[in-house]
Amino acid sequence: MPSYLMMIAPSGNRVYAAGSAPLAAAELEVCGAGAFTGVRPVRLAGADYLAFDSGPGLDDEALAVLAGQSLRLAVFERSGSEDDPLLRPLPVPETSVLDEDLVTIPKYPGKTNELFTRLLLNVTCAQVRTGARQDGRPLTVLDPLCGRGTTLTTAWLAGHHAAGVEGDLKAVEQTAAFLKTWLRRKRLKHTADLTPVRREGKSLGKRLDVEVRPEQGPPLSLTVFSGDTRSSAQLFGKRRFDAVVTDAPYGVVHGSTTDVRGVSGRRDRTPGGLLREAVPVWASQLRPGGALGVSWNTLGLAREDLAGICREAGLEPLDGGPWHSFSHRVDASIQRDLLVATKPR
Repeated sequence: MPSYLMMIAPSGNRVYAAGSAPLAAAELEVCGAGAFTGVRPVRLAGADYLAFDSGPGLDDEALAVLAGQSLRLAVFERSGSEDDPLLRPLPVPETSVLDEDLVTIPKYPGKTNELFTRLLLNVTCAQVRTGARQDGRPLTVLDPLCGRGTTLTTAWLAGHHAAGVEGDLKAVEQTAAFLKTWLRRKRLKHTADLTPVRREGKSLGKRLDVEVRPEQGPPLSLTVFSGDTRSSAQLFGKRRFDAVVTDAPYGVVHGSTTDVRGVSGRRDRTPGGLLREAVPVWASQLRPGGALGVSWNTLGLAREDLAGICREAGLEPLDGGPWHSFSHRVDASIQRDLLVATKPR
């Protein structure tokens, strides 16, 4: 049986880099759906790799999965002995439909690590079983706590449509300004409009609508409403999504503009209170066969409690095996984990 190595990309975040090998292993097991066996972290010549086997060899589908892994730097076929291995580099397909700096350029307090955002998106979308997934069409991904859009632009890189809700109007305006500038500098065909939202003569915030035509692939859309995440279903009406992917508040102050504002106007920095109200709303926006992926601070809400919230909302949390290998330290007050739950078809 052929043996392979995936070199793990270094992370700019020192703490995240320290736990990256187990995270990469869990991501590959989840996304590979049984195509890769014996996945395990190894270290060769001072560099971190994932070692794995793959039946008779790597086909195009397996190479595409490897190419899209959040921490993949290079892939090798391994031969030789354990003491003197020989590595033959393997070409992998290009998976990003837009330039990577769409995600890496913005820098601001509270921004989620871009590599973790891609990991969360990957493991969530791997569980989607909607018609779009079966037909090979772009998925539609909603981030109902989208901040300044890291999840949305990461979804674009992967060739998905994106949508979001953000309680801070200034963050929506900053997202609009950045996307307009970036698309213009890249000379990509696009439309981008930020318009007021009014109902019954009252101002309800603003709506951002962007469409881009990548050089390869179909046009991609992005829509963001300013508003409370618990009103997401009202804002989007009958529109449904293949995946909901979001990074919940950690219960730690990153900056005043990153807080989630409740309908009372008060700020809510606790994941438990917000998620108990919001998860049922998000679940109602999923298509049958869709998946919800949430990352959160387990120091503020136990995994079992979040799983219970998802079950009450009619979702089926995925458990066991690699799903218990994503917990990792962010800082002294944040132990981050992720949970994915699917909506029955």
